[in-house]
Amino acid sequence: MTTTKKTTTKKRTVKTVKAKASTTSIPVLPGIPFAYEVLDAASKQRTKAKKVEVLQKYKHPSLVTLFVWNYDTSIITLLPEGEVPYGNTREDNSMTGTLSDKINDAVGKMGEMGSASLGSQDQGKASIRAEYQKFYNFCKGGNPGLSSLRRETMFINILEGLHPLEAEILILVKDKKLEEKYKISKEVVSTAYPEIIWGDRS
Repeated sequence: MTTTKKTTTKKRTVKTVKAKASTTSIPVLPGIPFAYEVLDAASKQRTKAKKVEVLQKYKHPSLVTLFVWNYDTSIITLLPEGEVPYGNTREDNSMTGTLSDKINDAVGKMGEMGSASLGSQDQGKASIRAEYQKFYNFCKGGNPGLSSLRRETMFINILEGLHPLEAEILILVKDKKLEEKYKISKEVVSTAYPEIIWGDRS
């Protein structure tokens, strides 16, 4: 008696998982966004391409100025490094101290009001966009006739007119530390704004 052994062949179904095309769109910001809104939006993107896309969509000379000041090593800032004395007694005599104190206060008020917005429109503050043309005064070669005292006073006056998050950006940029808060590298900036020529500025 011959026993025929049946071979059962199980068909293995291979599931092909198709990578879903990225449908993540870049954030829609106000028509005239503030610098911190654009930087925050770009910083939160997971890929270099998306960061570049955000920067290109919301491009403005004020942003280019910030990036050049921050990343171009040939630019020498003529302001003291570190925290800046900050307070506007015209608003509130208690608001003195440092910029960090002011930012914490603004964030705290946001929580109290139950608002997700820290926009300067909410607090009657100016933007970097409105002030950037004065930034040359704070760099070597920009305005040699300006005394150190006058320069520092001008800088503090600008800070006090800005929303705290805009002022924070200015503090970071003067010390070339923008990347400590915002995940935007010089490479990303160079890709987004290829017209920037680095070096030989001071």
